[in-house]
Amino acid sequence: MSHSRSSIRRPSPLRPNSSFAFENPQEPSDGPHPLLHSGRVVVITGAASGIGRAAAHEFAGIGMRLALADVNEAPLKAVGEEISKIVGEENVLVVPTDVSKLEEVVQLRDKVYEAWGEVSVLMNNAAIAQLNGTTGTSWNGLDAWKQVFDVNLFGVLNVQHTFTPSMIHQENPAAIINTGSKQGITNPPGNAAYNASKAAIKSLTEGLAHELRNTPNAKVTAHLFIPGWTWTGLAGAKGNAEKPAGAWTAQETVLYMLDQLRIGKFYIICPDNETRKQVDQLRILWAAGDVVEGRPALSRWHKDYKALFEEYIRDGLAQLD
Repeated sequence: MSHSRSSIRRPSPLRPNSSFAFENPQEPSDGPHPLLHSGRVVVITGAASGIGRAAAHEFAGIGMRLALADVNEAPLKAVGEEISKIVGEENVLVVPTDVSKLEEVVQLRDKVYEAWGEVSVLMNNAAIAQLNGTTGTSWNGLDAWKQVFDVNLFGVLNVQHTFTPSMIHQENPAAIINTGSKQGITNPPGNAAYNASKAAIKSLTEGLAHELRNTPNAKVTAHLFIPGWTWTGLAGAKGNAEKPAGAWTAQETVLYMLDQLRIGKFYIICPDNETRKQVDQLRILWAAGDVVEGRPALSRWHKDYKALFEEYIRDGLAQLD
């Protein structure tokens, strides 16, 4: 099959002075950030490992109080002990929680508000990629689909629906951070259930941001946290496996997230050592172009379009260099 270049490709919209330029919504200010300072409260789901554990360490380093939740009790307890050594036992709550069960999320909220009376940062981070080694394809693995959605989508909804009504009535500013994925935007083949769940998180969080900014007197913002290639259990970090050079550590990813949170970013799209920001942007624009230009679904991986996609990336990056 042959294709006219003009019907398929467009010049990169990322060139200098483009109206597509990604600008920060606000400048960082001097002094303590209203969300991120000693004494304020963070709730982290999926806190027992990976990004959740790394986030707990970074928030503790600021001097914040932490409520740590995860379905895996033993590693959660271990993380709680680590964090207690940094901020003191009185500033740490360890609450084993299955976010797919609304009643357990309600218990988590009640314990946090009974202890500290507020939440500054709600990090809605719990997620799974498969069920007992099985991924959900487009027509197989229905049990995996149900479990992935129970945790990745309905778990996030349970937390969001339980905490947000209390947070919007707080006097001090607060933020809700939902952890998404680049797979929920560009939709690479290989794990349809996970991709679909993270696409739903993107839509959910965009809607949340809109509703919060149109709620009178609400001082809560929403943020979509999109890690890059991060060396965690979801990415294969098991036992003594060595981190690939292209991946970021969980700590690097969290530090990037915090920098973007401080300047008010909604879309917090993390690069890594293999994929720089501009490549991510071009990939996202190409995926949107499938819809706008009428290309086949997931044309980036289509045999008749793969070379055109690679040329598009080369041309786009050349315009930036």
